[in-house]
Amino acid sequence: MLQKFNEKNRDLLININGRLVHRDEAGISPFDSVVQGGDGVWEGLRVYQGRIFRLVEHLDRLRHSALALAFEQIPSHEEIIERIKQTLAANKMHDGVHIRLTLTRGVKITSGMDPRLNQSGPTLIVLAEHKPPVYDRGGVRLITSSLRRPTPDVLDPKIHHNNLLNSILAKIEANVAGADDALMLDARGFVAETNATHVFVVAGGVVSTSHGVACPEGITRAAVLGLCEQHGIPHQVRDISLAEIYRADEAFCTGTMGEIVPVVEVDGRKIGSSEHRPVMGHLAELFRRLTETEGVCVA
Repeated sequence: MLQKFNEKNRDLLININGRLVHRDEAGISPFDSVVQGGDGVWEGLRVYQGRIFRLVEHLDRLRHSALALAFEQIPSHEEIIERIKQTLAANKMHDGVHIRLTLTRGVKITSGMDPRLNQSGPTLIVLAEHKPPVYDRGGVRLITSSLRRPTPDVLDPKIHHNNLLNSILAKIEANVAGADDALMLDARGFVAETNATHVFVVAGGVVSTSHGVACPEGITRAAVLGLCEQHGIPHQVRDISLAEIYRADEAFCTGTMGEIVPVVEVDGRKIGSSEHRPVMGHLAELFRRLTETEGVCVA
């Protein structure tokens, strides 16, 4: 499931610390921390009819991640929202937009790992693209990666950081196997997430998803759990084994970039019925209604 270039994005203006630059001219210093060591935090945002869904929650997560990494300066929510508005206005964007928001520790006075070399404040990048949800609504095929998601004693998944090599290596395995994405387990062998999304299973009408032990605090994941609570859909947060995925009535992935999409196959096993996914279908419709009514106005 390879994303393709969208001609509408040919002349994008990228916002770097308040300066709008054409995508072909935009540049980050080779001394920036995100280039030197992946030392940055990020969020993916989606614009629906001029509104960003769960924007405050995303900005809270960005701030919490930056605090965990001991950033000395963190822009306020208000400042970041103003930069987002500036970027969307410059690109004449209103709907069907995905934003990659990146905050790095900033530029170093000389190359090196030490954060004390960062003496000029953070770098804030707002990259907005015309981009619909990236997954085929017909569903995704997964293979189980040989790589495990790190636990908090290795690299806390609650830090939404730019070092994505663990997920990239898993994605390479999926590509080689001809699958759409890779299912990743935690150190104990239970399901954590895919290389890019959270995972839910449905069995006997009960919706289950993994503990956040080895996966990020998902915004869409939280929205789905909230919808279950609000609409009386039985749900659990618990350990899930591979065998439970294989025999599930339904399975689906959630994420800002892909929204809610069915999992149709894992490791060559067909999951449920391609014609009958009542629980996921109900949740997807509830989620669609939610995105039509919630959000912070930015365009």
